[in-house]
Amino acid sequence: MEILGTATKVTIYLGESDRWGQESLYMAILEMLKSEDCAGATAVRGLAGFGAHSRIHTAGIVALSSDLPIIIEWVDDPARVARIMPRLEEMVAEGLITCQPVEVMTYSHRELRALRADAPVRDLMSREVRAVSPDAPIADAVEILIGQAYRGLPVVDGERRVVGILTDGDVLARLDLPAAGVQTTLTTAEVSRELEALRRSGKTVRDLMVSPVVTITAGAAVADAVSLMTERGIKRLPVVDQHGRLVGMISRLDVLRALAQPPMRELPAPAAQPGARARVGDVMRSSVLTVRSDAPINKVVDLLLSAAARRVVVVGDGQQVVGIITDGDLLSRADAAERPGLLQMFIRQVAGAREATIDLGKRSAGDVMTPNPFTVTAETPLLDALRLLLQHKIKWLPVVEADGSLVGLVGRAEILEALARDLPRE
Repeated sequence: MEILGTATKVTIYLGESDRWGQESLYMAILEMLKSEDCAGATAVRGLAGFGAHSRIHTAGIVALSSDLPIIIEWVDDPARVARIMPRLEEMVAEGLITCQPVEVMTYSHRELRALRADAPVRDLMSREVRAVSPDAPIADAVEILIGQAYRGLPVVDGERRVVGILTDGDVLARLDLPAAGVQTTLTTAEVSRELEALRRSGKTVRDLMVSPVVTITAGAAVADAVSLMTERGIKRLPVVDQHGRLVGMISRLDVLRALAQPPMRELPAPAAQPGARARVGDVMRSSVLTVRSDAPINKVVDLLLSAAARRVVVVGDGQQVVGIITDGDLLSRADAAERPGLLQMFIRQVAGAREATIDLGKRSAGDVMTPNPFTVTAETPLLDALRLLLQHKIKWLPVVEADGSLVGLVGRAEILEALARDLPRE
């Protein structure tokens, strides 16, 4: 899990003797937050304090085992906090819960060792993977994809053998729901109505999952995983043991993060990091779809539906980059009347069907674009471009000349393929 920018800090005050069933309440809360794939939480024991019942609790030598104060701090995405808060309130029957907005400046994982092409997949894979049964109601799976930051759910049988995979794209292509990247375009009430309709439909995960699914073993080389993802045009692979049972997941983003990390100081540095000599200009796409800021929205929609990257760059005089528009931007900034038609158009495009563009009124590209996007030059090292993508959680960067004029576009896939080619083999 990854967070950056505005987040919510939740502080929970309770007593060490508080229980949840047969378990300490503070441990039960931490385990619940971890199971929900939250960003992280910390519990600390206080020296002294009193609460609603005005009892003073201290950590004196005679009373080390008494009911000392416990404070849990949890920082996470505001939407995830809102989703989990009802469950948290149910668990904290006596205590105090506060919330406040905070700005997350950095959220980093422990540095990884220098990555080699023959490093095993188990070194990078995520071991705590949410999976579903093929007979599970499709509404339950969609609720996981919408409510948590998952983009794919492995489908496993009773012995945890992988029999398929369900992604947000599969759901988008066949159902009237937005992909996870644009989940903010639906209100809580709208999501509830869609999920209730799905439950009434009786559909199961088996109806929408992709099967058979491409997998890789935990002992396979990272380079083989990269090759599979590149050749098949997929972003993630279930990791299995020798019997085909699920043991983890590895994604394109996992590999990119590892490549972006510097080698640990205590290890001898390699002659050069993967991609240290490669530049953005070596891998960028030179053909980029562009519009002017006064272009009508209908033109933007047509371009987005024809663009594999789902990005249109907005340029001004002299081809200077002034903004960028994604399908998510368009959906999230559409009004209530426009959104259903737009959503239907994108769903049909994913499913391979096209229809006439709907009338979106007199709004222009400038009304829906993200202004002043992050950019790089053709001379920017690939590793610097990669760190910019990861830091700001974006997938594409316009490539510009010194005067800001557009010359190309570079994304995660191109960077991964280039860096993987440069992995040391020994």
